[in-house]
Amino acid sequence: MGEVSTNSTIIEKKIHLENNCEASLLFGYHDKNLKTMRDVFGVKIVARDGVLTYEGERGRVKRVTDVVKSLLKIIRTSGRLEEDDVDIVMADIDRGIDTSQSDQSIEVFTKGQTIRPKTDGQASYIKAIRNNDLVFCIGPAGTGKTYLAVSLALSTMKSGYLKKIVLARPAVEAGERLGFLPGDIQAKVNPYLRPLYDALADMLEVGQVKKYIENNLIEILPLAFMRGRTLNDSFIILDEAQNCTVKQMKTFLTRFGIRTKVVVTGDITQIDLPSGEKSGLIDVQERLKGVAGVDFVYLTRNDIVRHRLVRDIVEAYDNQS
Repeated sequence: MGEVSTNSTIIEKKIHLENNCEASLLFGYHDKNLKTMRDVFGVKIVARDGVLTYEGERGRVKRVTDVVKSLLKIIRTSGRLEEDDVDIVMADIDRGIDTSQSDQSIEVFTKGQTIRPKTDGQASYIKAIRNNDLVFCIGPAGTGKTYLAVSLALSTMKSGYLKKIVLARPAVEAGERLGFLPGDIQAKVNPYLRPLYDALADMLEVGQVKKYIENNLIEILPLAFMRGRTLNDSFIILDEAQNCTVKQMKTFLTRFGIRTKVVVTGDITQIDLPSGEKSGLIDVQERLKGVAGVDFVYLTRNDIVRHRLVRDIVEAYDNQS
């Protein structure tokens, strides 16, 4: 990687790529990624014979260099590059956010996937889960709270360290009335549990998900169904925990068994409890503060990894609250 100064403000950078596959992933379909970088950062970019050359104002070239380095790190770590990876990295670099996440990749042993953090906040979240028995992750929608917890749970189970995954959610309505849905109790609660099934389906084949559930290796259930149980050798995830009452949170946290890891996720800006009912996720932050083996991770809108517009939407609502 070299730099040539053409005058006091305009510089030229060259990056030598390792192979054609790496170049193809970095450039994107019909050089889409290169065109996007040109538009966003206003630099001249030329790709020829395995060498990427770009020229422009020093500050702009510095940002493009940081983007390319980050994208190459993703490619060399995971062997692929998603469209949202490019959007997220460019947005972060453009806003001056550090993208040099520590190596906290997750091997889920399925679909040839290695899942890795896309922000420093996500890297800290993964590290916290690996180093503690009980982790609370609080942050806005789209930050990967549930997805990363599920991927770590699968990785832990597939490696043989723990034997079972339990995914739970409080069945609290988000402004709609779902009580008159047809069907048995399972049919009625399935809408609340759908996001957990979706996370699993993104990492496992449909047949594998069904097999694990039928063999009781993965259990997906409403929070109320956990009362009175003690779970050993399990990875337990409580999702949407902002909708737990203080009593429900206490009941859940006392389900700890031998060799159990628990992750609790939620967004305290989206509480759907009745007026006057305190959220157990808000209450627990003070109660368990400083307890050994317990960690709290706070993600922000800078950790949002869905479509780039989600971050702007969250920011717009935060600014008016």
